[in-house]
Amino acid sequence: MGTELKKKYGLVTAICMVVGIVIGSGVFFKAQDVLNYTQGNMPMGILAWVIGGIVIVVCSYNFSTLANKYEKVNGLVDYAEATLGPKYAYLLGWFTTTIYYPGMTSVLAWVSARYTLVLFGSNDITGGLCLALACFYLCLSYAINVLSPKIAGKFQVAATAVKLVPLVLMAVVGTIVGISNGNTSAAFETWHKVEETGVGAPLFAAVVATAFAYEGWIVATSINAELKNSKKNLPIALVVGALIIVAVYICYYIGLAGAEDISTLMSEGATRGFLNIFGNVGGAALNAMIVVSCLGTLNGLMVASTRSLYAVSARNQGPSVKIFKEVSEHTNMPTNAAVFGLIVCAAWLFYFYGANLWANPETGKPLFGMFSFDSSELPIVTIYAFYIPIFLVHAFRSRKEGFFKHFIMPIVGVLAALFMIFAAVYAHGITKYVAAKAVGEFSFPVLFYLIVFAVIMVIGAFFYKKDRKED
Repeated sequence: MGTELKKKYGLVTAICMVVGIVIGSGVFFKAQDVLNYTQGNMPMGILAWVIGGIVIVVCSYNFSTLANKYEKVNGLVDYAEATLGPKYAYLLGWFTTTIYYPGMTSVLAWVSARYTLVLFGSNDITGGLCLALACFYLCLSYAINVLSPKIAGKFQVAATAVKLVPLVLMAVVGTIVGISNGNTSAAFETWHKVEETGVGAPLFAAVVATAFAYEGWIVATSINAELKNSKKNLPIALVVGALIIVAVYICYYIGLAGAEDISTLMSEGATRGFLNIFGNVGGAALNAMIVVSCLGTLNGLMVASTRSLYAVSARNQGPSVKIFKEVSEHTNMPTNAAVFGLIVCAAWLFYFYGANLWANPETGKPLFGMFSFDSSELPIVTIYAFYIPIFLVHAFRSRKEGFFKHFIMPIVGVLAALFMIFAAVYAHGITKYVAAKAVGEFSFPVLFYLIVFAVIMVIGAFFYKKDRKED
C-alpha cells in the first residue's frame, strides 16, 4: 500500500468533470421547482438562473486564481489550508466528507433512480422500488470508481457528451417551436403574476433552487493531485466549464418554455416537454439520455466522496489516519476512505428519503419530524459560508499581485456568497416559518439543519490533532 495518488487525468477530463458534474439531474428537476417558486413567471425564472450563474462564475474565477498558486491533495482543502491554516482546512474537509459530498451524492442516486422509473412508465418515485434502485446506483458508482478509476474518468467524458444532447436539442428545437406556436411569447407575458404577490421570496427561493442545479463545479478540485499540470489546467477547467454551464442552462430554460405551456410544465416537469416536442419515441430516447446524464453526475460526485476523507487523512488528521490514508497499489485509490464515503452516502440517502419523500400515513409528517430539511440545497449553501473567509484572506493577502484579480474579484465573491446565504435563510427558513405559524405549527428547517451541522462538526473537532501524527 502507498500513500500518494498518481497523475492520470488531463484538461479535457477536468473540463468534462466540471460540466459533467454540474449538468445532470439538477437542471431537469430544479427547472420545475424554479417555475413553481416563481408561479410560472418566466422572466423571473431566467433572472434566477442568471443570478445563480453569476455566483458560480465569480466563485470559480476566484478558485482558479488559487489553483494557479496551490497544489497538494484536494484543491478546496488545499486552498483553505494555504489561506487559513490547517485547522480550518480540517474542518472544511470534515464538512465535505460527512455532509456536503455525501449529501449531494445520495440525492443524485435517488434522482437517477427516479428518471429511470419514469423512463419505464412508472410514477412511483417515492416508493420502495425507487429507493432500492437508488441504493443499487450508489453501489454501482462506488464500484466503478474504486475498481477502475480510469474507466470512471472515461465514463465522465462520455456522459458529458451524452447529457448535452437533450439540453441543446431542447434549447434549439423548443425555442423554434415555441416561437411558431406562441408558447414562448406567452411565457414572457407572465411578469404580472408574481408582481402582485411580491417579488422577493419567490426570487430567493428560485435562486436557491438553481444552486443545486449549478453546484458541483468545486468537486473538480478533488482530483487536483491526479490532474496533469494542475496549476495550469484546473483554472482553465473551472472558468471554461462554468461559462459553458451558464449558457446551456439559460438556453435550455427558454427552450423548455416553448415546448409546452407553463402550467403543464409546472405540474408535470421537463419530461412532458420532451414528449410534446419529440414524440413518444424521441422523448423516450431523450429521457434515456437524461438517465445517463444523472448517472454521469452521480459518478462525478462519487469521485469526490471516495477521496474526501483521504484528503483529510493525508494531512495526518481525522480518525484512524493510517488506515484511511492508504492507497491501493493495484487501483491507485484510497480504498478504505472510499468505503467510508460509501457508508456516509448511504446514511444520507436514508435521511433524504425519510425527510423529504416518506410521510406518516396518519399524520402526513416526515420520518424525522422537525429535523426534516432539504439535504439537496442547505448543505450547498453552507459551503458558501466556508468560502467567505478564504476569499477575504486571499483578497487582503494577495492584493498587490493584481488589484482586480486578487482583490476586487474575491470581494465580489464574498458578496455573492453572502447573497446565497441570505436567500437560503429567507426561502427555507423565514418563509416556511411564517407559513407554518399561520396554521399553528412550528417549522424552521434552517435552524434544525444547523443543529445537525453543529453536532457533526463537534464530533469532527474531537479528531483534530495539533501534532498531526499518524494513529
